[in-house]
Amino acid sequence: MTQALDLLAQLPKAKVLCLGDLMLDRYIYGTADRLSPEAPVPVVAVKGRKIMPGGLGNVAKNLAALNVSVLSVCLIGGDRRGADLQKLLSEALSPEEPVFIIDPSRPTTVKTRLIAGIQQVVRFDEELTHNLAGETADRYRAAVTRALPLVGAAALSDYGKGVLSPDMTAWIISEAEKFNVPVVIDPKGRDYGPYRGAELVTPNRQELAQAVGRPVAQSSPEALAEAGLRLMAESGLKNLLITRSEDGMTLLTRDGRVKHLPTRARAVFDVSGAGDTVMGVMTAALAVKAPLALGAELATLAAGVVVGKVGTAVATPEEIISRQTLVSQPA
Repeated sequence: MTQALDLLAQLPKAKVLCLGDLMLDRYIYGTADRLSPEAPVPVVAVKGRKIMPGGLGNVAKNLAALNVSVLSVCLIGGDRRGADLQKLLSEALSPEEPVFIIDPSRPTTVKTRLIAGIQQVVRFDEELTHNLAGETADRYRAAVTRALPLVGAAALSDYGKGVLSPDMTAWIISEAEKFNVPVVIDPKGRDYGPYRGAELVTPNRQELAQAVGRPVAQSSPEALAEAGLRLMAESGLKNLLITRSEDGMTLLTRDGRVKHLPTRARAVFDVSGAGDTVMGVMTAALAVKAPLALGAELATLAAGVVVGKVGTAVATPEEIISRQTLVSQPA
């Protein structure tokens, strides 16, 4: 793990472009001590609220927390929540200023989570997910073209909200190849064909099961690896990193090698957002031309920090170093 910490020290030299679906994450926190007399549901006494950038915004925040320089091209609606996102993300990524493309045909995507204690009770999604088109798509492509020559790697967060349509995704990968910019994709859906040419795709177990059309989500790491290798061959993927929640990760490389990485978490409270942390670390590692296996080692440490927190969170270098010290000691 010493080499992983050496890589951590190199990440401030990285510059990463974040693309894909941006959303506003809203959290309502409270306590639940009784059931409602109206229905068998908990009554949550609200104690606090918080908003933060989600989707590609959380990837960007994770990168910024690691002192990586972040460029981003973001789609928002022309509404108050879009304005909130502009302010929040601009503050998080300062001094780099994100590029915001306003789409008047849709509201800003919002996910609202109600949390009682440390337990998520329910989530509300407000969104329209039609694909980018017309002048909005043209402006998005133009912004991407301007940004690609300035970065060492690109992270694509595909949440199925309309930015990364198959055509747009394939175009971004093609453009990135012109500038020798490796692309890392957090995938969505069944068809990974549009991801052909990406340097790395990072599905979780459920996403892998959906892509291969088989119930492998709860299978052994070996069975997951077999399914992943088959998906790589069928979809023309270079490398695959399967995130296995509290069970760690499995890295599959283009030469057929399989590396299982155990979790580095001492306690798991909330795995939401951990995939964004892993994606951010892997993209930053590629931006400084580090080997994928070394990036994955560092990503396990960073994810081990994040899953010990409630809600989408980030891992700082100091927390990662502390985590490495903990996992090196007997439990």
